[in-house]
Amino acid sequence: MSRVSPFAGLLFDPTVAGPLERLTTPPYDTISAPEQRRFREASPHNVIHLVLGEDLPGDDRLSNKYRRAASELGIWRQEGVLAAPPDPAFYAYEMRFSFRGKSRRVRGLICAVELEDWGGSIVPHERTMAGPVEDRLLLMRAVRANLSPIYAVFSGPCRQLSRSLDDACERPPVAAMTDESGVEHRMWILVDAGEIAPWLADESLLIADGHHRYTMALRYRDEMRSEHGPGPWDRVMTFIVDAAEEDPPVLPIHRVLMRGTPPTDGSPVRDLEEVLAQVSDDELRYGVATREAGRLVHRVAQLTGEPPLVRVLHQQVLGDSDE
Repeated sequence: MSRVSPFAGLLFDPTVAGPLERLTTPPYDTISAPEQRRFREASPHNVIHLVLGEDLPGDDRLSNKYRRAASELGIWRQEGVLAAPPDPAFYAYEMRFSFRGKSRRVRGLICAVELEDWGGSIVPHERTMAGPVEDRLLLMRAVRANLSPIYAVFSGPCRQLSRSLDDACERPPVAAMTDESGVEHRMWILVDAGEIAPWLADESLLIADGHHRYTMALRYRDEMRSEHGPGPWDRVMTFIVDAAEEDPPVLPIHRVLMRGTPPTDGSPVRDLEEVLAQVSDDELRYGVATREAGRLVHRVAQLTGEPPLVRVLHQQVLGDSDE
C-alpha cells in the first residue's frame, strides 16, 4: 500500500529571485563541470548552490559545501526568495516536449510518500552505489529538506487522479518555464484534493529515477527515528506518474567520452535499436557507439563483476569509480 499525503512546499518567488529560467538546473548528477560554473554565475539564487555546492580549499567538518547549502537555504527563506504556501498541498506537474518527432506530455502528482523498506509496495529497478548515497545523506543532514523529488510510476489507470489533474491544468499555473532543452514545465497547487490518498492506496510505485536519494531517505529516516521517533523524515517528496494514462518514455543511460581511447571490444550490431534490445544491467552487457574509419559503429560488450552495470563501467571502462 502506497501512502501519499500533501506536504509543506517551498516555491521560488520570481519577484524576489528573478525568472525561473535562471534559477533551475537539470538533475544534479547530469551536470558537467562547465555547466556547474555557468549555473552558479546565472544567479546567486540558482538551485545549483543548494544541490551541488563547490568544494573549497580549507573545507572541513565544520565548513563545507553541505553547511553552505544549509546556510543559503535559511537565507533564501528569510529574504523571501523561497516562500511556503499557507497550507500543506499536493502539486500537479507537467512537462511537454518533443520525442522522436512527436509532441509528448508527462504529467503527474508531486506529493509526500511514506517511506517503506525495499520489497513492499515501493519497488526499485536498479541497484545503488555507496558514494552518491553518502553524498546526498550529508546534504540532507545539513539542509533537512527534500531538494528534488523521487520520480516514480504506477501501473494505473487512475481516472479520478487524471480528472483532478485535468481540472488543475485548466487554471493558470503557479510556476512555468521552458528549460534549455526546450521542455516546457508547468506546476499547479491542487485544491480540494482530500480524496487523492485513497485513490492511490492500492497502487505499487516503481522508482523510475532517484534510487540513491530514496536509499538515502531510508537511512536518514532511521537515523532520525532513533533520536526523535516518528516525524517528517518518515516521508519523501515524490513525483508520481500514472503509466497507463501518460505512457512516459524511457531513455537509456549514456556517457560521452571526450578523451582517451574509446572501448572497441564487443560484437558489432546493426544499429542503436539492436543495442537497446541486448543491454542488461544484471548481465553487465552494455552498448558502445564509436566512429571508426569515418563510419558509425555500434557494438555490444559484456563485463565481469557484480552489478550494477554503471559501477562496473566506471571501474573497468570509464576509468573512475563512484564508490
